[in-house]
Amino acid sequence: MNWLTNYVRPRINSMLGRRDVPENLWIKCPETGEMVFHKDLENNKWVIPASGYHMKMPAKARLTDLFDGGTYEALVQPKVAQDPLKFRDSKKYTDRLKDSRTKTEQEDTIVAGVGTVQGLKLVAVVHEFNFMGGSLGIAAGEAIVKAFERAIAEKCPLVMFPASGGARMQEGILSLMQLPRTTVAVNMLKEAGQPYIVVLTNPTTGGVTASYAMLGDLHMAEPGAEICFAGKRVIEQTIREKLPEGFQTSEYLLEHGMVDMVVKRHDIPETLARVLKIMTKKPANTDKNPISVIDASRSVSA
Repeated sequence: MNWLTNYVRPRINSMLGRRDVPENLWIKCPETGEMVFHKDLENNKWVIPASGYHMKMPAKARLTDLFDGGTYEALVQPKVAQDPLKFRDSKKYTDRLKDSRTKTEQEDTIVAGVGTVQGLKLVAVVHEFNFMGGSLGIAAGEAIVKAFERAIAEKCPLVMFPASGGARMQEGILSLMQLPRTTVAVNMLKEAGQPYIVVLTNPTTGGVTASYAMLGDLHMAEPGAEICFAGKRVIEQTIREKLPEGFQTSEYLLEHGMVDMVVKRHDIPETLARVLKIMTKKPANTDKNPISVIDASRSVSA
Protein backbone atom coordinates (compact mmCIF):
# COMPACT_ATOMS: atom_id res chain seq x y z
CA MET A 1 0.00 0.00 0.00
CA ASN A 2 1.34 3.42 -0.97
CA TRP A 3 0.66 5.55 2.13
CA LEU A 4 1.10 8.91 0.37
CA THR A 5 -1.07 8.07 -2.64
CA ASN A 6 -3.80 6.10 -0.90
CA TYR A 7 -4.15 8.03 2.35
CA VAL A 8 -2.40 11.42 2.49
CA ARG A 9 -3.40 12.75 -0.95
CA PRO A 10 -7.14 11.89 -0.61
CA ARG A 11 -7.18 13.54 2.82
CA ILE A 12 -5.59 16.72 1.46
CA ASN A 13 -7.93 16.79 -1.53
CA SER A 14 -10.98 16.36 0.70
CA MET A 15 -9.86 19.23 2.96
CA LEU A 16 -9.19 21.53 0.01
CA GLY A 17 -12.33 20.52 -1.84
CA ARG A 18 -10.41 19.11 -4.79
CA ARG A 19 -11.91 16.49 -7.08
CA ASP A 20 -10.02 13.92 -9.13
CA VAL A 21 -10.21 14.74 -12.83
CA PRO A 22 -10.75 11.73 -15.15
CA GLU A 23 -7.78 10.96 -17.37
CA ASN A 24 -9.86 10.54 -20.55
CA LEU A 25 -11.44 14.00 -20.76
CA TRP A 26 -9.30 14.82 -23.78
CA ILE A 27 -8.60 12.33 -26.58
CA LYS A 28 -5.57 12.63 -28.85
CA CYS A 29 -6.01 12.02 -32.58
CA PRO A 30 -3.53 9.28 -33.63
CA GLU A 31 -3.02 10.94 -37.03
CA THR A 32 -2.72 14.66 -36.31
CA GLY A 33 -2.12 14.81 -32.55
CA GLU A 34 -5.14 17.09 -32.15
CA MET A 35 -6.76 17.02 -28.70
CA VAL A 36 -10.54 16.55 -28.77
CA PHE A 37 -12.86 16.89 -25.79
CA HIS A 38 -14.38 13.49 -25.08
CA LYS A 39 -17.99 14.75 -25.23
CA ASP A 40 -17.38 16.30 -28.66
CA LEU A 41 -15.89 13.02 -29.84
CA GLU A 42 -18.81 11.04 -28.45
CA ASN A 43 -21.34 13.37 -30.09
CA ASN A 44 -19.54 12.87 -33.42
CA LYS A 45 -19.78 9.06 -33.15
CA TRP A 46 -16.14 8.74 -32.05
CA VAL A 47 -14.86 10.26 -35.30
CA ILE A 48 -12.26 13.04 -34.94
CA PRO A 49 -14.06 16.10 -36.42
CA ALA A 50 -11.06 17.71 -38.16
CA SER A 51 -9.15 14.69 -39.48
CA GLY A 52 -12.03 12.24 -39.90
CA TYR A 53 -10.05 9.54 -38.08
CA HIS A 54 -12.36 6.76 -36.88
CA MET A 55 -11.66 5.91 -33.24
CA LYS A 56 -12.90 2.64 -31.73
CA MET A 57 -16.61 2.90 -30.93
CA PRO A 58 -18.13 1.16 -27.87
CA ALA A 59 -20.30 -1.80 -28.85
CA LYS A 60 -23.47 -0.66 -27.08
CA ALA A 61 -23.11 2.85 -28.51
CA ARG A 62 -22.84 1.35 -32.00
CA LEU A 63 -26.08 -0.58 -31.55
CA THR A 64 -27.84 2.53 -30.24
CA ASP A 65 -26.58 4.50 -33.23
CA LEU A 66 -27.58 1.80 -35.71
CA PHE A 67 -31.16 1.04 -34.72
CA ASP A 68 -34.14 3.35 -35.26
CA GLY A 69 -34.62 5.62 -32.28
CA GLY A 70 -31.71 3.91 -30.53
CA THR A 71 -34.05 1.15 -29.30
CA TYR A 72 -33.51 -2.57 -29.70
CA GLU A 73 -33.94 -5.89 -27.92
CA ALA A 74 -30.63 -6.97 -26.41
CA LEU A 75 -29.88 -10.67 -26.81
CA VAL A 76 -28.97 -12.51 -23.62
CA GLN A 77 -25.38 -13.68 -23.27
CA PRO A 78 -25.40 -17.53 -23.15
CA LYS A 79 -23.89 -19.20 -20.09
CA VAL A 80 -20.68 -21.12 -20.80
CA ALA A 81 -17.69 -22.54 -18.92
CA GLN A 82 -15.65 -19.61 -17.61
CA ASP A 83 -12.14 -21.08 -17.41
CA PRO A 84 -12.16 -24.59 -18.92
CA LEU A 85 -8.35 -24.85 -19.11
CA LYS A 86 -7.62 -23.27 -15.69
CA PHE A 87 -5.28 -20.95 -17.60
CA ARG A 88 -2.77 -18.65 -15.98
CA ASP A 89 0.03 -16.49 -17.43
CA SER A 90 1.11 -13.37 -15.57
CA LYS A 91 -2.30 -13.51 -13.86
CA LYS A 92 -5.29 -15.83 -13.71
CA TYR A 93 -7.66 -15.90 -16.68
CA THR A 94 -10.59 -15.55 -14.26
CA ASP A 95 -9.02 -12.32 -12.95
CA ARG A 96 -8.66 -10.99 -16.50
CA LEU A 97 -12.35 -11.72 -17.10
CA LYS A 98 -13.31 -9.89 -13.90
CA ASP A 99 -11.22 -6.87 -14.87
CA SER A 100 -12.77 -6.70 -18.35
CA ARG A 101 -16.29 -7.08 -16.97
CA THR A 102 -15.71 -4.24 -14.54
CA LYS A 103 -14.21 -2.08 -17.27
CA THR A 104 -16.91 -2.66 -19.92
CA GLU A 105 -19.94 -3.71 -17.81
CA GLN A 106 -20.39 -6.64 -20.20
CA GLU A 107 -20.29 -10.41 -19.72
CA ASP A 108 -18.01 -10.94 -22.69
CA THR A 109 -16.88 -9.38 -25.95
CA ILE A 110 -20.07 -9.87 -28.01
CA VAL A 111 -23.10 -7.59 -27.82
CA ALA A 112 -26.08 -8.42 -30.03
CA GLY A 113 -29.53 -6.98 -30.55
CA VAL A 114 -32.67 -7.16 -32.66
CA GLY A 115 -34.27 -4.00 -33.99
CA THR A 116 -35.12 -2.04 -37.11
CA VAL A 117 -33.02 0.16 -39.38
CA GLN A 118 -35.24 2.46 -41.44
CA GLY A 119 -38.09 0.05 -40.73
CA LEU A 120 -36.18 -3.06 -41.81
CA LYS A 121 -35.81 -5.70 -39.07
CA LEU A 122 -32.35 -7.15 -38.58
CA VAL A 123 -30.02 -8.72 -36.02
CA ALA A 124 -26.78 -6.85 -35.32
CA VAL A 125 -23.71 -8.38 -33.66
CA VAL A 126 -20.89 -6.15 -32.40
CA HIS A 127 -17.48 -6.89 -30.89
CA GLU A 128 -16.42 -4.83 -27.87
CA PHE A 129 -12.68 -4.37 -28.39
CA ASN A 130 -12.15 -3.13 -24.83
CA PHE A 131 -13.10 -6.59 -23.56
CA MET A 132 -9.81 -8.48 -23.93
CA GLY A 133 -9.20 -7.08 -27.40
CA GLY A 134 -12.53 -8.34 -28.74
CA SER A 135 -11.04 -11.84 -28.71
CA LEU A 136 -13.04 -14.85 -29.82
CA GLY A 137 -13.63 -17.41 -27.08
CA ILE A 138 -16.32 -19.90 -26.12
CA ALA A 139 -18.70 -17.22 -24.81
CA ALA A 140 -18.26 -15.05 -27.92
CA GLY A 141 -18.70 -18.02 -30.25
CA GLU A 142 -21.86 -19.15 -28.48
CA ALA A 143 -23.29 -15.61 -28.55
CA ILE A 144 -22.62 -15.33 -32.29
CA VAL A 145 -24.24 -18.70 -33.02
CA LYS A 146 -27.32 -17.74 -30.96
CA ALA A 147 -27.55 -14.43 -32.85
CA PHE A 148 -27.54 -16.28 -36.18
CA GLU A 149 -30.20 -18.66 -34.90
CA ARG A 150 -32.31 -15.67 -33.86
CA ALA A 151 -31.95 -14.11 -37.32
CA ILE A 152 -33.06 -17.39 -38.91
CA ALA A 153 -36.06 -17.59 -36.55
CA GLU A 154 -36.98 -13.95 -37.25
CA LYS A 155 -36.41 -14.45 -41.01
CA CYS A 156 -34.31 -11.32 -41.16
CA PRO A 157 -30.75 -10.29 -42.17
CA LEU A 158 -27.77 -10.25 -39.84
CA VAL A 159 -25.11 -7.53 -39.76
CA MET A 160 -21.75 -8.20 -38.12
CA PHE A 161 -19.39 -5.50 -36.78
CA PRO A 162 -16.10 -7.29 -35.97
CA ALA A 163 -13.33 -5.59 -33.99
CA SER A 164 -10.96 -8.22 -32.71
CA GLY A 165 -7.39 -9.30 -32.18
CA GLY A 166 -8.38 -12.88 -33.04
CA ALA A 167 -8.83 -16.09 -31.06
CA ARG A 168 -8.53 -15.95 -27.26
CA MET A 169 -5.28 -17.67 -26.29
CA GLN A 170 -6.45 -18.39 -22.74
CA GLU A 171 -8.96 -20.91 -24.13
CA GLY A 172 -6.58 -22.66 -26.53
CA ILE A 173 -8.13 -25.16 -28.93
CA LEU A 174 -11.59 -24.43 -27.52
CA SER A 175 -11.26 -20.93 -28.90
CA LEU A 176 -10.18 -22.19 -32.32
CA MET A 177 -13.23 -24.47 -32.40
CA GLN A 178 -15.38 -21.32 -32.62
CA LEU A 179 -14.09 -20.72 -36.16
CA PRO A 180 -15.90 -23.72 -37.71
CA ARG A 181 -18.93 -23.24 -35.41
CA THR A 182 -19.49 -19.67 -36.53
CA THR A 183 -18.82 -20.64 -40.16
CA VAL A 184 -21.59 -23.23 -39.94
CA ALA A 185 -23.90 -20.57 -38.48
CA VAL A 186 -23.15 -18.29 -41.45
CA ASN A 187 -24.02 -21.10 -43.87
CA MET A 188 -27.26 -21.79 -41.98
CA LEU A 189 -28.34 -18.18 -42.44
CA LYS A 190 -27.50 -18.26 -46.14
CA GLU A 191 -29.42 -21.52 -46.59
CA ALA A 192 -32.38 -19.77 -44.96
CA GLY A 193 -32.17 -17.18 -47.75
CA GLN A 194 -31.27 -14.23 -45.52
CA PRO A 195 -28.48 -11.70 -46.25
CA TYR A 196 -25.33 -11.55 -44.16
CA ILE A 197 -23.40 -8.28 -44.25
CA VAL A 198 -20.09 -7.59 -42.51
CA VAL A 199 -18.99 -4.07 -41.57
CA LEU A 200 -15.25 -4.37 -40.92
CA THR A 201 -13.96 -2.02 -38.21
CA ASN A 202 -10.54 -1.31 -36.76
CA PRO A 203 -8.97 -3.76 -36.14
CA THR A 204 -10.26 -7.03 -37.63
CA THR A 205 -7.51 -9.62 -37.41
CA GLY A 206 -6.54 -13.23 -36.68
CA GLY A 207 -9.05 -16.05 -36.39
CA VAL A 208 -12.01 -13.67 -36.72
CA THR A 209 -10.77 -12.66 -40.17
CA ALA A 210 -10.17 -16.35 -40.93
CA SER A 211 -13.82 -17.19 -40.26
CA TYR A 212 -17.10 -15.25 -40.16
CA ALA A 213 -15.62 -11.78 -40.75
CA MET A 214 -14.79 -12.57 -44.40
CA LEU A 215 -17.81 -14.71 -45.28
CA GLY A 216 -20.37 -11.97 -45.84
CA ASP A 217 -22.55 -11.57 -48.90
CA LEU A 218 -21.21 -8.02 -48.91
CA HIS A 219 -18.29 -6.44 -47.07
CA MET A 220 -18.26 -2.82 -45.98
CA ALA A 221 -15.37 -1.28 -44.05
CA GLU A 222 -14.83 1.89 -42.07
CA PRO A 223 -12.11 4.26 -43.34
CA GLY A 224 -8.57 3.40 -42.25
CA ALA A 225 -9.51 0.10 -40.58
CA GLU A 226 -6.77 -2.50 -40.22
CA ILE A 227 -8.02 -5.77 -41.74
CA CYS A 228 -5.72 -8.78 -41.86
CA PHE A 229 -4.88 -12.24 -40.54
CA ALA A 230 -1.26 -11.71 -39.48
CA GLY A 231 0.02 -8.25 -38.59
CA LYS A 232 2.26 -6.17 -40.84
CA ARG A 233 5.30 -6.53 -38.58
CA VAL A 234 4.97 -10.33 -38.46
CA ILE A 235 4.72 -10.55 -42.26
CA GLU A 236 7.74 -8.27 -42.77
CA GLN A 237 9.81 -10.34 -40.35
CA THR A 238 8.76 -13.55 -42.12
CA ILE A 239 9.33 -12.53 -45.76
CA ARG A 240 12.12 -10.02 -44.92
CA GLU A 241 10.64 -7.41 -47.21
CA LYS A 242 9.07 -4.00 -46.71
CA LEU A 243 5.32 -4.01 -47.34
CA PRO A 244 3.51 -1.32 -49.41
CA GLU A 245 2.30 1.90 -47.77
CA GLY A 246 -1.21 1.52 -46.38
CA PHE A 247 -0.99 -2.27 -46.58
CA GLN A 248 -3.92 -4.05 -44.81
CA THR A 249 -6.04 -0.89 -44.56
CA SER A 250 -9.63 -0.90 -45.77
CA GLU A 251 -8.74 1.40 -48.69
CA TYR A 252 -5.94 -0.94 -49.81
CA LEU A 253 -8.28 -3.94 -49.59
CA LEU A 254 -10.95 -2.09 -51.55
CA GLU A 255 -8.46 -1.36 -54.31
CA HIS A 256 -7.45 -5.04 -54.42
CA GLY A 257 -10.96 -6.49 -54.38
CA MET A 258 -11.17 -7.79 -50.80
CA VAL A 259 -13.74 -5.20 -49.66
CA ASP A 260 -16.83 -4.07 -51.58
CA MET A 261 -17.07 -0.53 -50.23
CA VAL A 262 -15.57 1.81 -47.65
CA VAL A 263 -18.27 3.78 -45.83
CA LYS A 264 -17.93 6.58 -43.30
CA ARG A 265 -19.40 5.77 -39.89
CA HIS A 266 -22.07 8.46 -40.14
CA ASP A 267 -23.40 6.87 -43.34
CA ILE A 268 -23.42 3.23 -42.24
CA PRO A 269 -27.06 2.93 -41.00
CA GLU A 270 -28.54 4.42 -44.16
CA THR A 271 -26.16 2.52 -46.44
CA LEU A 272 -27.03 -0.75 -44.70
CA ALA A 273 -30.73 -0.04 -45.02
CA ARG A 274 -30.47 0.68 -48.74
CA VAL A 275 -28.34 -2.35 -49.51
CA LEU A 276 -30.48 -4.71 -47.45
CA LYS A 277 -33.71 -3.44 -49.01
CA ILE A 278 -32.24 -4.24 -52.41
CA MET A 279 -31.13 -7.69 -51.27
CA THR A 280 -34.47 -8.49 -49.61
CA LYS A 281 -36.50 -6.84 -52.40
CA LYS A 282 -38.09 -4.35 -50.03
CA PRO A 283 -39.12 -0.85 -51.24
CA ALA A 284 -36.37 1.76 -50.81
CA ASN A 285 -36.80 5.23 -49.33
CA THR A 286 -36.55 7.46 -52.40
CA ASP A 287 -36.60 10.73 -50.43
CA LYS A 288 -33.19 10.19 -48.87
CA ASN A 289 -30.00 11.87 -50.04
CA PRO A 290 -27.34 9.77 -51.82
CA ILE A 291 -24.86 8.07 -49.52
CA SER A 292 -21.20 8.98 -49.83
CA VAL A 293 -19.17 5.82 -50.40
CA ILE A 294 -15.39 6.09 -50.42
CA ASP A 295 -13.64 4.52 -53.37
CA ALA A 296 -9.91 3.81 -53.37
CA SER A 297 -9.28 6.65 -55.84
CA ARG A 298 -12.41 8.82 -55.93
CA SER A 299 -15.74 9.53 -54.25
CA VAL A 300 -18.88 8.06 -55.76
CA SER A 301 -22.56 7.92 -54.79
CA ALA A 302 -24.40 4.72 -53.96
